[in-house]
Parts: sequence; structure tokens; C-alpha cells
Amino acid sequence: KILLILGFLSTLALIALIAVAVTQNKPLPKNIKYGIVLDAGSSHTNLYVYEWPAEKENDTGVVQQVEVCKVEGPGISGYSHAAEKAGPSLAQCLRQAEEVIPSKQHQETPVYLGATAGMRLLSLENKSAADKVLSSVEKTLRSAPFSFQGARIISGQEEGAYGWITINYLLGNFKQVLYQWKSGWTKLLHSLKSLSETSGALDLGGASTQITFVPNELSSESPEDLLYFRLYGKDYLVYTHSFLCYGKDQALQQKLARDLQAIKRNNLHLFYFQTVENSILLDPCFHQGYQRTVNISDLLKNPCTSAEKKQFPFGQLYIQGEGNYQKCRRNIQKLFNKTNCPYSSCSFNGIYLPPLQGDFGAFSAFYFVMNFLNLTSEQSPTALDKVASTIESFCARPWHEVKTAYQVKEKYLSEYCFSGAYILSLLENGYEFTEKNWQRIHFLGKIGSSDAGWTLGYMLNLTNMIPAEEPAVPPLSHGSYVGLMVLCSLVLVSMLLFAWLLFHKPKCLQKGIV
Repeated sequence: KILLILGFLSTLALIALIAVAVTQNKPLPKNIKYGIVLDAGSSHTNLYVYEWPAEKENDTGVVQQVEVCKVEGPGISGYSHAAEKAGPSLAQCLRQAEEVIPSKQHQETPVYLGATAGMRLLSLENKSAADKVLSSVEKTLRSAPFSFQGARIISGQEEGAYGWITINYLLGNFKQVLYQWKSGWTKLLHSLKSLSETSGALDLGGASTQITFVPNELSSESPEDLLYFRLYGKDYLVYTHSFLCYGKDQALQQKLARDLQAIKRNNLHLFYFQTVENSILLDPCFHQGYQRTVNISDLLKNPCTSAEKKQFPFGQLYIQGEGNYQKCRRNIQKLFNKTNCPYSSCSFNGIYLPPLQGDFGAFSAFYFVMNFLNLTSEQSPTALDKVASTIESFCARPWHEVKTAYQVKEKYLSEYCFSGAYILSLLENGYEFTEKNWQRIHFLGKIGSSDAGWTLGYMLNLTNMIPAEEPAVPPLSHGSYVGLMVLCSLVLVSMLLFAWLLFHKPKCLQKGIV
């Protein structure tokens, strides 16, 4: 009878052990959601596909980028004279998104389009044209198999704030955990600062630039530049300001428009006239030997340069490069008005700027330009004076040499000298970074698998509005599972030991029985 009971109990313990192990380790059903955000910038549009688990983590979705597609052609603001073509230009990237997202989830996948400074400018210049472009875009997005959630022009404040959310999310500053990063990004995280702090965000586009960070001290100055966020159960009061017309492309337009005014004021030696119809500008921000023709009407037609609009006795401007970095910097610095500050401290043009605080992630054109110039290494950050000398050396190279050395589109290649000088002027003269805090700027392209930019922050914000579904969880907590496994194992071992003692009595026990 004892043997039968022991055998029965041992069998039960073994069955229980196997059942618990199988049940606990059964793969949970994947419940992945998808979202699409289109970043309609001034020079081009990118489509991003994100995914996240349907359940939430501390009320904010865990969102990761899984696909990016660059739309062919200009930004949607470039279709102002052919608005009907703006929407169809997005079709190829939408088809790419269809291939990435499982077909059964197409209808439930939200798609959003956010247009930035290019469309802000077009809206100021010609609201009717901007509305037609957005209408064309909406028509195309509605015809896609996804759930259309809106196509709108986002404000500069939103662009800055969502960029700040993106880089802090990717750097782990909200959750204080390391995600699936390569060792290089782990080192970057530790090089930034304590995980309990946030990083500032520096964003540079074609038509605007944004600076965003959490100030060290609260101030009642310029409350319109402060935003409140609650993320992962914590409150953040963030300073953010967007400078329209101070993206790298519009800054160049501003500089050229100012150079034109020099003709009216001083008839500077920089200019000389070929004919009554045109003029030549010797420009220090382009390589020696480089030439470009600019239509005066095109240069002065947008809101960033229209203030300089005057009558000129010529219709075209012929630019010839000089390749003089120091002179270029002096010209660029005139774009930043530092004479009037109604606050305790300002950046430029009378805009309030609290004292700079902590580390900053600089992305978009900040990264693209500095990466081209090999100035983005995190292993050995480059000192400010070395950055300046590198850009100066690049600007001094003749155009024929630069053109031969790099396989890059001529428009972009020709403007890297100006863009590098402009970035230094903006950071040094505009925001007043110095040699002391320069190395607290980290130029970021991707962090992990995700691009640094405003779109992920936008998606993170939007996922807060998507109701969390009941998460699929294991039937037991980890502690209960381990405890039950240990108990079953002990019962089984005890039964086996007891059975062994019954059949193989030690000699000491046998003598006692005799």
C-alpha cells in the first residue's frame, strides 16, 4: 500500500511539474500595433512606420521605428503651383508601408501627417495654396488602406517639444533603462549624464530651428515659451522656442537678400555690374571657383526675405565663390540681432533664453552637416576650436577639388561650407554655447534603430490617446511560478528518497530491527 501511495504521489508531482512548466512558458500571443507618421519638411517628406505593444508601460506606449521611406521630389510646400501633385507624390512610400504592416492590421493602423516650417511659410505667403496642398495630401492619405487621423501644419513649439520627447525617450531618460542598444550607444548614454536628468534638444531644418530643454530654475519670464508634459508618471516644465526663417536654407536666402541690400546702401566692392540686367556677387560662403545664378524675384518672394524687397536694376544675381570662412562668419552673424533684450537673458532677436542647462542632442541638419564634415564622433568629441578650423579648411578648398572628392548632389555639396559656418554661428552667437559647454552637444543621427527627430515624440504623444487593451500576461507571476516549481521538485525528490530508503535499508537500520 505504501508503495502504491508513493508511486501515485510521485506521478502527481511529476505531472504537476510538467504542466506548470508548459503552461508558464507557453508563448504569449503577440499584440503589436502600428502607426504611420509623415514628416512633411520644407525640402522633403519622410514616412516613418512605428510599432508598439498594445499594452502600455506607465501610460506611455513603447514605440519603436521599424521603417523609413524618403518621398521622391520636393517637400509638399514645393507643390504650391501644382497642388494636385502633392498627394500622389506620397503614394510610393504608402505602398511601402503596406508591405511592412500586416494586411489584417491596415484598417486599424493610424496615419498622421505633420507639416513643418515649409508649409508654415507657404501658409503665411499664400494660405489658399497651402490649403489646396493639404487637401491633395488628405485625399491621397484617405485613399490608402490605413486609418487617416489628420494632415495638418504643426506649430514650431510642437516641433521642438516632440523632438525633445524623442531623444529623451531614445536615451532612456524617462524610464532609466537601457533598451536593446549596441555597446556604442550604451557608452553614449553614460557619457551624457545621470539617467535621472533629461537632455536638451537642438533641431535644425531647412526653414526653422528649435531649441528645447528643461531649465534649472523656473521663471515667470516669457511664459509662452514654456510647455508642461506628464510622461511616465513624472511632470516636466520645458522651455522651447522655434525660430522661423532660421533653418539652414532660409538662413542662406536671408544672407543673400542682405547682401543684395548692400548694393543699395554702399555699392560695396563685393559687387560689380556686368550689364544693366544682372550683377555678380563674390560670396565668401561658397568655394572658390563655384558659380550659381539666382533670380532676384525668387529670392525675395518668401516671407523670410520679403522685408528686403526693393527695386533692383537687374533681374539675376551671379554668385561666384571666394571660400573665405572668416568673412563668411562675419556676414552670417549679421542675421542675429543681439542689440535688444527685454529679458534677463536672450538668444537673439529679443527672444528669451534661460541659462543653458545640461547636455543637448543636436539632430536633423545639425547632424547631417557635421557628419559630412566628420565632426560627430562620440568616442572622441571634437573641441570647438578644432571644429572651426575643420570648417575653415573645408571652405578654403577650391570647388573643382571638392567636386572631385565627393559624390554628392551639387546643390548640397556647394552649401556645406555655408551650412557649417552657419551652425557654428547659430550655436555660438545665437545660443551662446562656449568652449566650456561645447562638448555637451552630442550630434545624433540615429539612436538604436530610430531616427532622432520630432516624429517619434509625436507618435509617443498620440499613443497616449489610444486605449490600452488588456495585456496578455502569464497565468502566474514570476515569484509564484518559481515557488511552485521548487515545491513540486521537493515533493518529487522526497518521494523518491523515501522509496529508496524502503527498498535499500541501511545496515544501521537493519541491526536496530534485529
